[in-house]
Amino acid sequence: MIVITGATGQLGSGVIENLIQKGYDPSNIIALARSEEKAQSLKAKGVQINIGDYNDYSSLVEAFKEADKLLFISSNEMENRAEQQVSTVKAAAEAGVQHIFYTSIQRKSDMPDSPINFVTNSHIATEKAIYESGMNYTLLRNNLYMDILPWVLGENVAETGVFYPANDGQIAYALRSDMAEATANILMSENHENKEYNLSNSANFSFGMVADHLSDLFGKKVNYVNPNADVYKETMLNAGAAPMVVEMLAGFAQGAAQGEFEAGKSDLAKLLGRDAVTYKEFLNGMYATR
Repeated sequence: MIVITGATGQLGSGVIENLIQKGYDPSNIIALARSEEKAQSLKAKGVQINIGDYNDYSSLVEAFKEADKLLFISSNEMENRAEQQVSTVKAAAEAGVQHIFYTSIQRKSDMPDSPINFVTNSHIATEKAIYESGMNYTLLRNNLYMDILPWVLGENVAETGVFYPANDGQIAYALRSDMAEATANILMSENHENKEYNLSNSANFSFGMVADHLSDLFGKKVNYVNPNADVYKETMLNAGAAPMVVEMLAGFAQGAAQGEFEAGKSDLAKLLGRDAVTYKEFLNGMYATR
């Protein structure tokens, strides 16, 4: 029996969809949800629903009791995420989970002064709790989702250019759907105990390269504008962007500039059995008809 947390989110529901498409019996999948109402679409597919909340320890212990494998998808609540996730690992161990799979983050540094520490600190704490739990584990170190590119580029990129303070940083973002499929493949196969996988694209790109490709697609020059972080944040806030989103994107840009998201060893293509979708293919799908 596989229990999947965050099952109603985009990654969790994508993993479940891939499992079912690949022939896994949906009655052997348990989706963790905060309410049955949120999980009706999964229930309609034959998936069992267990109610649980990252802030309710006893509900997690109860929800995990049937799990042979637990896919623990990291929480999206940034403020208390480290405490929530460490508590979730402890609940899994108490419930008798034998093998925990955790969606962590691709990174080069665990240092507190890393520009992406606002994200990595909770992952580092969770990984430590997993190592100490006594459970078999598989860590999925996911790079950033390529799906965030529309946020970065904006709706009028053909006119405004690519405006992002990432310098010439090389990055290996991958599609969420590719990560979901690779995760399903891992869950359906064996011999992943106590292993760590980097789910990054095989090839790097920079935002200057993105601008060059958009120039080809649009048939006109699209500039890459590389402001400093303060100018970027001020410009985005003045344009009406939410402060939390601006801080997050600026932090990711600084991380990209320092190589935090650069592909080293990537396991994604091997786990997929094919090449991951490239940034050019993604941009073609978004903009080729313009």
